[in-house]
Amino acid sequence: MKNVNVIFRVDENLKAQVDALFADLGLSLSTAFNIFLRQSVREQQIPFAISCNVQNTVTLAVMDSAEKEEELYDPFDNVPSLMRALNA
Repeated sequence: MKNVNVIFRVDENLKAQVDALFADLGLSLSTAFNIFLRQSVREQQIPFAISCNVQNTVTLAVMDSAEKEEELYDPFDNVPSLMRALNA
């Protein structure tokens, strides 16, 4: 098997982020890219869902609060009070 070089451009900030991620996973960018390519061939498709689903502002705020480990709600005594809070 003969290897070939593939050159592609990527945003500098994105590259730094993926380098850090892949380093945490024990992978190089080249290895991760090869995994992506092999899985694409194996599945005969891009191996993950691609969509235009954009999180709404409420979801983004909740996700941000969760990342900051903020408590969004107090404990609930019953399901109806939980549902009222969720639907507010």
